[in-house]
Amino acid sequence: MTQQAQLKGRAARLAALLPAGTSSAARTPFVLLVVVLLGGGLITLLMLNSALNEGSFRLSDLKRDTTELTDERQALQRDIDAYSAPDALQQRARELGMTPGGPPVFLEPDGTVRGSKAPASGSPAAPRPAPSPSASPADPSPSPSRTASRAATTPSPTPEATE
Repeated sequence: MTQQAQLKGRAARLAALLPAGTSSAARTPFVLLVVVLLGGGLITLLMLNSALNEGSFRLSDLKRDTTELTDERQALQRDIDAYSAPDALQQRARELGMTPGGPPVFLEPDGTVRGSKAPASGSPAAPRPAPSPSASPADPSPSPSRTASRAATTPSPTPEATE
């Protein structure tokens, strides 16, 4: 029985440490703190979610732009490949009045010519007139045919001229 008396004594002492009645005044600040923390967390989560959604929309816009630019790049690459194909180059050269060249001739450092000097074979077609400078000032990028015509009209040194 002494153990029960001791337990009652210990329980009585612990009960003395607890407040005597139910006090709602001590719970009110705690409940308000919990509500404020939960509300703040909810608002923060909502703001974070909307920021992530905005980033997702931006990412999808950038992916769409990347796809469009990739398609445009591939189309331009196809155009470049079509213009630089040997058949297309030969056709444009003939339209510009160019003829196939003969065997190459080289100048040695001492000024002598190595190789046989022979004129180009073939009859030149009628050269196309050069485009006027005011043909299209709004188009800053020259078309391949305009670039080729400018290159064809540029004089280049010939071995005959250096002798």
